[in-house]
Amino acid sequence: MGAPPTLRLVGPDLWELPIGHRPNMRVPVRVFASEALVRAMDDQVFAQAANVATLPGIVGASYCMPDAHWGYGFPIGGVAAMDVRSGVISPGGIGFDINCGMRLVRTDLAWDEVQPKLADLVAALAARVPAGVGEQGFVRIDQDEFRDVLVQGARWAVERGFGIPEDLDYTESRGCFGDADPACVSPHAIARGYRQIGTLGSGNHYLEVQVVRPEGIHDPALAQAFGVGAPGQVVVMFHCGSRGFGHQVATDYLQSFLRLMPTKWQLPVIDRELACAPFASKEGRDYYAAMCCAANMSFANRQVILHRVREVFAEIFGRSAEALGIRCVYDVAHNTARLETIGRGRDAREVLVHRKGATRALPPGHPELPAAYRASGQPVIIGGSMETGSYLLAGAPGGEAAFFSTAHGSGRTMSRVKARKQASGRDVVARMAQRGIVVHAASLRGVAEEAGFAYKDVEEVAAATEAAGLSKRVVHLLPVGNVKG
Repeated sequence: MGAPPTLRLVGPDLWELPIGHRPNMRVPVRVFASEALVRAMDDQVFAQAANVATLPGIVGASYCMPDAHWGYGFPIGGVAAMDVRSGVISPGGIGFDINCGMRLVRTDLAWDEVQPKLADLVAALAARVPAGVGEQGFVRIDQDEFRDVLVQGARWAVERGFGIPEDLDYTESRGCFGDADPACVSPHAIARGYRQIGTLGSGNHYLEVQVVRPEGIHDPALAQAFGVGAPGQVVVMFHCGSRGFGHQVATDYLQSFLRLMPTKWQLPVIDRELACAPFASKEGRDYYAAMCCAANMSFANRQVILHRVREVFAEIFGRSAEALGIRCVYDVAHNTARLETIGRGRDAREVLVHRKGATRALPPGHPELPAAYRASGQPVIIGGSMETGSYLLAGAPGGEAAFFSTAHGSGRTMSRVKARKQASGRDVVARMAQRGIVVHAASLRGVAEEAGFAYKDVEEVAAATEAAGLSKRVVHLLPVGNVKG
C-alpha cells in the first residue's frame, strides 16, 4: 500500500495522478480522500483508476471516492463519465450486483421502547426477509410477470400493495430506470432472478436496526428535514441489490464484449475486467437496457423488503406502520450507469456516468429532488461495518466536481479471506453481543468477513466526503440489531 510518487494534492482532500502516470491515459485520475485514507489504499486502486482513464470517450477524469478499494475492472468507489457518441459502456464500471443500493427508513420509536423487544424484532425481521446465498422470497410470480417487474421497478411492487405511493417519491428516479427492455435479457438471467424478490442475499448485504447517536447529529436542521433528528430515534437501514439476476446480466454481456472488442470494434483489451462496448453500438445499447432491467429488479426488491419491515414492526409493537411513523427517508443506488447532462447552455453534453460503489448526491435546488428535499439536498447513505455504524449525509454543490457523486460505504481494508483468518464469526457475534448488538446471521463465515476491522473508519470516510465538498454530514447512526446474509 501507499500512494504512487506521482500523486499530488490539488485541492482540499483532492489528489491527482497526471495523464503521464501510465501510457494511453486520456484524462487524469482524481482521488477524493484525506492523506491517511490515500496512504491506506491498496496499489491496485491507482492502477485500476489509471486503466479506466484510458477508455474511449472518458470525460473530465477517472475519479475515486474516499472509500475506494480494489474491485473488478474499476476500483470500488470509481466514477467515470463517457461521452454518449464516442464513449463506451463497461460492466466492470457498474458491477455484477447491479443497483446494489441502500434504503433508510425512519420511525417515531425511541430506543427505550425498542430495547426490551429488540431480540424478538431482529428474529422476526430475519424470518420475514430471507438472507443468504440462493434464498427465495415470498413473492410468487411467473417469468412473464417478472418481465413486468423489470420494466416498472418499484412501482410494480407499490401497485400490488407492497408499499405506498409516497415511497416512490423518496426513491432515486422514483424506483425505475426508464430504458429497460426485457428482450435484452437472457432466459438464464430471468430464471435466476424471478423468485428472488424480497431477499437480502449474502456478502456485505444486511438489514440493520439503528439508533441516532445522541452526540452524532452534525446538522440538526438537515436532520429534522430528513425526519431523523431525535437522539436515540430508531431507524432501519438495509443494503441489497439485484441478486443472481444482475450477476447473470453482467456475466452475459462481459463474455460477449470480450469476443467483440478486438474483432468488431478494434478496441484493445487492456484488462479483461474492463471489457466494454461502444455505447452507440447495438450491443452497448442492449447491455444498457438489460442493466436498467436489473436496476429495476433491485428497486422492486428493496420496496418489497420495506413492506416486510412495516409488517414486522406493526406486529411487534402492536400499532400500524403509519402510527409508528415508518417512512422511507431515501433509497440510493450504486453500481449503475446513468444518462446525465453535464455543463450548461452551449457547453451542455450528454454523458453516461458509471458509478461503481458510488452514489449520486444531488445538491439543494436540483430539479430531480422531491419537493420535501429541494432545499436540503438529497439524502446520502454511507454504510459502515456491522460493528461501527453508518452515516446519513446530504448532497452538496461541490459534488459537481465528480458529476454529483459521493462515497457509498466505508470501504474494505482487507479481503474477505484475510478477515476470516483474523477472527471467527462466532467471536465477532460474541463481541457484538457484549455491546448489546443482536445479530441474526445466515452464515458465521459471512459475519467474519464483515467484521469491523475489515473496513475503514466510517467517521474518516464521511469527514473526507465533506472536506472534499461532495456531501455534508448530517447524522451518525449506530447499529443495535443486524440481519446478515
